[in-house]
Amino acid sequence: MLQQIEGSQAIAQAVALCRPEVICAYPITPQTHIVEGLSEIVREGRIGNCQFLNVESEFAALSVAIGASAAGARAYTATSSQGLLFMAEAVYNAAGLGLPIVMTIGNRAIGAPINIWNDHSDSMSMRDSGWVQLYAETNQEAADLHFQAFRLAEELSMPVMVCVDGFILTHAYEQVDVPSQAEVDAYLPPFEPVQVLDPADPVSIGAMVGPEAFFEVRYLAHHKQLQALEMIPRLAGAFARAFGRESGGLVVPYRTEGAKTVIVALGSVVGTIKDTIDEMRAEGTEIGAVKLATFRPFPLAELRAALIEAERVVVLEKALAAGLGGIAASNVRMALRGLSTPVYTVIAGLGGRVIPTTSLKRAFAEAHADRIDDPHFLDLDWKVIDKELARAKERRRSGPIAENILRGLGLVGQKLF
Repeated sequence: MLQQIEGSQAIAQAVALCRPEVICAYPITPQTHIVEGLSEIVREGRIGNCQFLNVESEFAALSVAIGASAAGARAYTATSSQGLLFMAEAVYNAAGLGLPIVMTIGNRAIGAPINIWNDHSDSMSMRDSGWVQLYAETNQEAADLHFQAFRLAEELSMPVMVCVDGFILTHAYEQVDVPSQAEVDAYLPPFEPVQVLDPADPVSIGAMVGPEAFFEVRYLAHHKQLQALEMIPRLAGAFARAFGRESGGLVVPYRTEGAKTVIVALGSVVGTIKDTIDEMRAEGTEIGAVKLATFRPFPLAELRAALIEAERVVVLEKALAAGLGGIAASNVRMALRGLSTPVYTVIAGLGGRVIPTTSLKRAFAEAHADRIDDPHFLDLDWKVIDKELARAKERRRSGPIAENILRGLGLVGQKLF
């Protein structure tokens, strides 16, 4: 049924339709509305046999989900930013134990300095933890990916993150088709756990493993990711047949026929990129895009096939590896190894910085002419950068960078000493 609904509430309804048995909740902006919505649904008895647990921290939220999943329950939680970092140990534990937990990430920047707005720094920091990472472009896809996430997690016994851009999607009102319970039940079978802790037959999990077996354990985690690489397209295809719309998958090309320049990106910015490409195509520029719908496991072969005809590739990403540049771009270069195709990195939108089509159009045109710097920092204020670098050069104790910049912009009080 079509609803004009906030993204977080659409996700909450989608998760509820998956019939979780344990939901662990700790609020952190911008994912709070998701678990708030689920708390109301549970309180009203609309899920059935579901226990909603308020915990004292993000680490506790995932720890409780680990215990619930190990005991045989379908478990769910959500978090953002610093919350994901706080639960980092549990993130790795959930993957190492092979537990089919689903967790929504309301993507948000990581401090310091503190910032509550959107970029992909948080989920990218956990990219190699062993969790599958699915990225939503729209609120419809954000809802749809949760049905696929639970099925994928439970068929392979591994945890899945559904990454949703904070505020841009979580707090945006859009028209979303929320399916019926019967439709979801037909797609997502009841949970049958592979392993269950049983007091009548006690076992240890997460025990010490020495050098004689740890290497093999880690390889098997890699092997499971490769299994997910094969299964994700099958589940997306089954979803399209069941619900009548495309959602998810590995890579999704857009106007790549005859494109000499192809843009690669993740998340909601793909929509803005599509608008930019439509404008540039109308002006005669041979340009297209490929959406990375799945970032872990990374679809090397599928992306290579989608980019094989391109003369150049531009990777636009909302995260920065300090000292290197692009995170996604490094993975894209792996997909194109052995080819002479140049791969340019465009870092954009950090901390919620607006990404206008005018700026994208200018950067893409420069890349199309092979004149762009690499990495390119979209709409970075170089005057502010140069001023702070000069200050640091003049004074040995130049003070905290963020506060200095804010003073220079007149956004905080002037230094008093």
